[in-house]
Amino acid sequence: MSEQIRWEIVDMEMPEECNIIVGHSHFIKTVEDLYEALVTASPVLEFGIAFCEASGPCLIRYDGNAKDLIDAAVRNAQKISAGHTFVILLRKGYPINVLNRIKAVQEVCSVYAATANLLQLLVFETDMGRGVAGVVDGYASKGVEEESHIAERKSLLRDIIGYKR
Repeated sequence: MSEQIRWEIVDMEMPEECNIIVGHSHFIKTVEDLYEALVTASPVLEFGIAFCEASGPCLIRYDGNAKDLIDAAVRNAQKISAGHTFVILLRKGYPINVLNRIKAVQEVCSVYAATANLLQLLVFETDMGRGVAGVVDGYASKGVEEESHIAERKSLLRDIIGYKR
């Protein structure tokens, strides 16, 4: 049986001041476990989660604590429509603050991207369904950093964001 593969570039919607995490999981309770991982990470973190169920009714399951982010996560999941894919939108926090918690959720198989950049997913479709082949996270490299760029990077991390001292 010869099957055709159809490709699509899916642009992710990102509300202002947000980061996005896209990954793959394997079980219906993913949305509840991701919620627990995020809600306990920080008292100020705002987030929305959407999860594409891969069997049974094949619904998009959702949760979160910020309606606008839940709605945007659902819209992203609808565009992806690939079984067991999840989308998390974060505000008032960064992926670095929650990524290990997300990866530690028992159902999570992989994380495709965690970024504040424009994000595109490379989605393919077969006669059975859809899957995520990869991501385009931001733009292509334009060169190699010089001493002034190194100083700017270190200032950003230490003085502006406060991650390093």
